[in-house]
Amino acid sequence: MRSLDIQPTGVTFKPDSSRVLIRPFIPSDPARIVNIIGRALALSEAETKEQLAAVTAEFNNRHAEIRAIWRLHFNRVKAHVFSSRPLSEERQLYIGALFSGEYALESAALFNPSIVAHPDQTNLADGELRFILSLRATGEGHISSIEFRTGILGADHSIRMEKPSSLVTAPAINPNPTYRRSIFLHKLMEMGFENDWSALVMESLGDAFTLEELEKSMQRAARGNRPLSREEQRTTECVRWLAESNYEVIFNSSVAVSERIIFPVSSNESNGMEDARFVRFVEDDGSVIYYATYTAYNGRAILPQLLETTDFLHFRALTLNGRAVQNKGMAFFPRRIDGRYAMISRQDDENLFIMFSDNPHFWSDPKLLCKPGQSWEAVKIGNCGSPIETDAGWLVITHGVGPMRKYCVGAMLLDLNDPSKVLGRLEEPLLTPQGNEREGYVPNVVYTCGALLHRGRLILPYGASDTFATILTVNLDGLLALL
Repeated sequence: MRSLDIQPTGVTFKPDSSRVLIRPFIPSDPARIVNIIGRALALSEAETKEQLAAVTAEFNNRHAEIRAIWRLHFNRVKAHVFSSRPLSEERQLYIGALFSGEYALESAALFNPSIVAHPDQTNLADGELRFILSLRATGEGHISSIEFRTGILGADHSIRMEKPSSLVTAPAINPNPTYRRSIFLHKLMEMGFENDWSALVMESLGDAFTLEELEKSMQRAARGNRPLSREEQRTTECVRWLAESNYEVIFNSSVAVSERIIFPVSSNESNGMEDARFVRFVEDDGSVIYYATYTAYNGRAILPQLLETTDFLHFRALTLNGRAVQNKGMAFFPRRIDGRYAMISRQDDENLFIMFSDNPHFWSDPKLLCKPGQSWEAVKIGNCGSPIETDAGWLVITHGVGPMRKYCVGAMLLDLNDPSKVLGRLEEPLLTPQGNEREGYVPNVVYTCGALLHRGRLILPYGASDTFATILTVNLDGLLALL
């Protein structure tokens, strides 16, 4: 852009097909599962040990805790084991390996980053900032997951990235997560399942309840000789779907940041967790929580969802609720405004909206903020991450789609006290796809999911053509002057 100081950093994130995760490889046909187990049972104990040793030697150095993963996968199919004799540890692990496969998380792309200050800012020199960068990794079948990197911004805006681990580790899934009654009831009502059956299920549950308590309550409600009505069956299915969509995952603190992978867990995100927009949110009492809005995709429909964490070890995935929870690209403001949460959104796949709420999990009544204005955003506009607070106002990085579905990055400035007021917008793009950034999985795209400020410069990571990502810095004063 004319008269604007934009500096590349030379930091690039490219897909690495060697970063693989072990996933279940279990046929949908029970007969095939039985056939595979039968072939494993036909081996002698010596042959089983020999086969297990061979597969361990071939794959052990590619994964941490590989035997524990095989054990989990054996447990998923052990109900199909038709032998009455006890199985040795080696045979169980070998069967687990037969129902396992490697998945290359980022074999297709590594893109659409967001950046936030790291929870740990210890042991840094003056003027340095440690950060966490999230990335959308896409592999076979276009399934997207969330990866992380960490690094340090120097006082001179240089970047030292921590070398990523060659291993990747999925978190443990809490088998008995806790739910908040008010959120659960609101979502049931929103989905049209507030009825006598759901009221019977929920009446014995407290303000917070576990999955185990929910299942027991449904079992009690189902007691009796009469079969469940169609409405009761559909309500039961909805309650279980809702419980599955709100889950908790936990990483061991010994797992490096770059080794942590959040892979789709629930059915509504089975085809991907897309474009997480992380923000470091500071409450009025000074406490900090990290929120990330993301798009859950099941291959047919999208659903905006929310991640919450304080330490990037324990994550809660939650459904967002309310009439305004539609479309893609929702992004939190990093603090309350006049005591209320605020969000930038796009309900209609064309214009930018703003909305306010007393609860970060409930959103309604969006107000139109702005419409496409320039030719490079004539098709639609959207946000590129959470608004950034400056003395001049809220800086919102945007994206615009123009002719030939070309995505450019822009910016706008909102009033600090009343962010429904637009103070200025860039007439020309801040970034446009150029050179090798035009070529990739989806050509002619530059896109970011979040930036931050550091010592007078905007630190802007972005993805190029849905393939790779890089980071540049922009002089803040020059950008604000143009706005």
